[in-house]
Amino acid sequence: MAKDLEGTYWYCLDHHRVEIFEKTDSQNRIGPFNTPEEAAGALQTIADREKRYEEEDSAWEDDD
Repeated sequence: MAKDLEGTYWYCLDHHRVEIFEKTDSQNRIGPFNTPEEAAGALQTIADREKRYEEEDSAWEDDD
């Protein structure tokens, strides 16, 4: 087990829940996060980042 990941939280895409690193063996997880609340918001965090990236790309393309 990776020592540096012990005690971190992950959002499991298989089970649709927050799991602690030591208790999950899924390859389909998002993380690591420091708190369960951060992990629970993983999908929203991704959606927010994607939206921001799309807006930045659009603004950059408009500068051409």
